[in-house]
Amino acid sequence: MVSSGALTPDQYVAELAPDRAAEIEAVRELVNANLPDGYVETMDYGMITWAVPLEVYPDTYNGHALAYVALAAQKNYCSLYLMTVYSAAGRISEEVFRERWDGPKRLDMGKSCVRFTKAADLDLDLVAEVIAGTPPDAFVAAAKAARRRV
Repeated sequence: MVSSGALTPDQYVAELAPDRAAEIEAVRELVNANLPDGYVETMDYGMITWAVPLEVYPDTYNGHALAYVALAAQKNYCSLYLMTVYSAAGRISEEVFRERWDGPKRLDMGKSCVRFTKAADLDLDLVAEVIAGTPPDAFVAAAKAARRRV
């Protein structure tokens, strides 16, 4: 499943095969357990997304809520999108994230997308630290600063 028409995160997980659902649910629980107050869990871009609500920051370039973390089951792997690593809006930049990675599997990462098959493949402590590291007001401030530079 690359993109889903599910309206809620629970519906999204229910659409998955049981083994994939278990892995997505494990990472979803990790995100929810470490998410700073003020972000909301929703569906956007066909995946589970944690974002700054439009009521808090409506001035996005695309009219979507400002995505902080996203999670998706792709065809052959799962993807965890850590926007602060890509944007350097958080305390841990992409470079530092790569250096500190100590997962049981080799890091498979694009700019913000960490690809994995099983939740246990991830460096769960590092992922939790990244997720917990940026409150919504700091993330919005970074987004505003980035828009001013464009």
